[in-house]
Amino acid sequence: MIPAIIDVEASGFGAGSYPIEVGVVLSDRTTHCYLIQPEAEWTHWSAEAESLHGISRELLMEKGQPAREVGECLNRILLGQTVYSDAWNYDFSWVGKLYDAAELLQGFRIDSLRSILTHPQLEAWDNTRELVEAELSLRRHRASSDAMIIQTVFDRTSASGSELPTIKASENVRRPSY
Repeated sequence: MIPAIIDVEASGFGAGSYPIEVGVVLSDRTTHCYLIQPEAEWTHWSAEAESLHGISRELLMEKGQPAREVGECLNRILLGQTVYSDAWNYDFSWVGKLYDAAELLQGFRIDSLRSILTHPQLEAWDNTRELVEAELSLRRHRASSDAMIIQTVFDRTSASGSELPTIKASENVRRPSY
């Protein structure tokens, strides 16, 4: 089975940073992506982080959804599931911050992708990731694109992955319009 993957982009890399975009790819390869409007007390901003993900604070204020709406959407699509992250320590913290701001209970669990990777998958991960990134040609470092790459690498490095058809980003990734 292919795991659901979550990825979070944030305002920065350390203390005071907060989630600005959440991307999820479900087991059926359906993608969901949400920009998050910063809460009033979320003021930390890193120009270095912005240069990586390309999301400006102005874009978040204009196109982002309130934390509560994003939390409700995530609960609706992920209720009762476990989703996996390749940066669990960061993503877990940022999603927790989102749910605190939303004043909602998180209805799903986030676990480390490493908890389900086999030794052969770990050995093949980096080379496979390079191939997948080149094949999918996802030029943006964004949450839904990153989640799709992670899920595809997992699939390709699993025992059944070699039997599955090659996918193209244009067929499976619905890119946000912002």
